[in-house]
Amino acid sequence: MQFNNKTKLVFKAYSPNQSLIFPSNLDEIIDQNHPVRIVNQVIDQIKIGPLLARYKPGGTSSYHPRLLLKVLVYAYLNNIFTSRKMEAAVKENIHFMWLSGMSKPDHNTLNRFRSERLKGVLKNIFGQIVELLVEQGLISLQEIYVDGTKIEANANRYSFVWGRAIKTSKERIAKQLEALWQYTQQIAGEELSDTEPTSYPTLDAQVVGKTIEKIDKALENKPVSKKVKQKLAYAKKHWPANLDKYQQQEKILGPRNSYSKTDPGATFMRMKEDYMGNGQLKPGYNWQISTTDQFIVNYSLHHNPTDTLTFKPHLEQFQALYHQLPEAITADSGYGSEENYQYLEGKPIANFIKYNYFHKEQTEAWKNDPFKTDNLFYNKDTNTVYCPMGQPMTWIGQRKRLTESGYEQISDRYQAQNCRGCPLRGPCHKGKGNRIVDINHRLKKYKQKVRENLLSEEGLRHRRKRPADVEPVFAFIKHNRGYKRFLLRGIEKVSIEIGLLAISHNLAKLIN
Repeated sequence: MQFNNKTKLVFKAYSPNQSLIFPSNLDEIIDQNHPVRIVNQVIDQIKIGPLLARYKPGGTSSYHPRLLLKVLVYAYLNNIFTSRKMEAAVKENIHFMWLSGMSKPDHNTLNRFRSERLKGVLKNIFGQIVELLVEQGLISLQEIYVDGTKIEANANRYSFVWGRAIKTSKERIAKQLEALWQYTQQIAGEELSDTEPTSYPTLDAQVVGKTIEKIDKALENKPVSKKVKQKLAYAKKHWPANLDKYQQQEKILGPRNSYSKTDPGATFMRMKEDYMGNGQLKPGYNWQISTTDQFIVNYSLHHNPTDTLTFKPHLEQFQALYHQLPEAITADSGYGSEENYQYLEGKPIANFIKYNYFHKEQTEAWKNDPFKTDNLFYNKDTNTVYCPMGQPMTWIGQRKRLTESGYEQISDRYQAQNCRGCPLRGPCHKGKGNRIVDINHRLKKYKQKVRENLLSEEGLRHRRKRPADVEPVFAFIKHNRGYKRFLLRGIEKVSIEIGLLAISHNLAKLIN
């Protein structure tokens, strides 16, 4: 391309060495509708009394907690999750500089504020922001949708403790200690004649240590095989210490079956990671949320990978946060259990929580199958069940079962009188003897009530809305924002992480 000699090139002014490159006031270059202004306005409206109470008077001056909270929330809003990147942002990013008032807290200050100062108070801040949204008429707390997801912990995948392995090791020690005691009685029974054997099932480290000393003393100067000597030396050196270690590990485990050594708060859970949907066992946490119109109105973190056991504490946290209960609650079949239905029974909450086989029950194949236990006729007056041939099945007792949470389930058992020669024996009952069925009448009553709710016009509305309300929230956080692994360790610190994620998500929705 050729330019006319008379054509003059014109460029905008550029002078990098000028004394003032920015306006005297950063507010002049921040758009009035910029997200940073929304964050600033919202955080300025909340009460931070509980947060101020975490500070002690005296010493050097501290950065104002409202300033640090704004920086953290705006950082999470912009997918900045590490304290070092936040430190760089308050020094280099104009919006962070405006938000922090040109203050420059370092990464240690930001991380300490997030990990220590916000502990136990962030949930209250989150609740205040939700109440602001309610006051503005953007959301309501009357209808909520519950769901959960598992997110990997910041822990080593290969350093773990299993409850079953501890139990096996303790049983092996008890068995070998019993064998040593029996062997010693055969070789040196006189030395143990006035000594009572140890209560092996308790396996107290001190008691086991004293027992080994008694065995060692009794076998002194006796013709003992080399194998027994080696076993006794190993037991004396390792067993008491191992039992002390197992006791500490069981204390950390609590009701769980595993934990990670690098993050004892994390439990090994089955994660859906790869593109084929194959589950992978990794240390993680179970994150539960309640939403309405895709705004998060409650969050909770749990060790247990089973959603059924998280429902009750999650709803209790909702009530403690807002001093009220929702009018309707909807969740998938992962939350449908007898314990949860009984918990909701005495509360003014419309229950739209599905149970297992709810959708299969609506099929013609299920309804027309006369051999299914749920389709057998039951006479409440005589407490009798009738088989497909019309034969009465009499009550023969009850079966009780304790769930993982300690809840007792009771099923009544009914047995047919004579199945021999019955023409329906093949499709009805393939086991030996007469058919026995277990019926949980209490659970059956709860299911009937829930079924009526789910099949009602309101229930259909909630069932259609649930997948579009709560599930996209997790999809946005995990896939759009790329948050698939926690950064902090310990359930209290990870709870702060999900709190900041929930606040930033709500503010992003508000901005949009």
